[in-house]
Amino acid sequence: MSRIGKNPVTITKGVNVSVGTDNVITVKGPKGELKQAIDPDIKVEVKDDKIVFVRPTDQIRHKAMHGLYRALVQNMVTGVTDGYTKTLELVGVGYKASNQGNLLDLSLGYSHNIIVEIPKELTVATAQEKGKNPKVILTSVDKQLLGAVAAKIRSLRKPEPYKGKGVKFEGEVLRRKAGKSAGK
Repeated sequence: MSRIGKNPVTITKGVNVSVGTDNVITVKGPKGELKQAIDPDIKVEVKDDKIVFVRPTDQIRHKAMHGLYRALVQNMVTGVTDGYTKTLELVGVGYKASNQGNLLDLSLGYSHNIIVEIPKELTVATAQEKGKNPKVILTSVDKQLLGAVAAKIRSLRKPEPYKGKGVKFEGEVLRRKAGKSAGK
């Protein structure tokens, strides 16, 4: 039995969960609504504030999907109640970030600024404090979309291993290398 899959998902107060036809789970909460299609082999049961996932056999494919869909639905329930936030830090001299609505304008040391259009499901904010690195704060109810957009922004200028310049997640520990002079 999958250790993750066998745990039921607890439905918090103020969240409505419904399983529609062709195994589509809809989760509605105070912050929004999310939908997820579930494989037809995995059975979903909603009873007394808990969502239980049951797999038909012990095939490797069924075991993998059992834990996967349970985790996805757990993320949906958490997203519509609390939401998710990712903060990106711009490390480097002259690196700047600003936004107008859902357009993010990044100055990352290239000859031109990079303008990124953020999906409407996400909210973006930028912060610049004196003496600290500029930050880009992304918030959403959808954990998958939030992670994908944050990874896309990070890929525009990945942190390099010598000085650590680039776009990194807040709290990310970079593996640094010694420079040329360290070998002498």
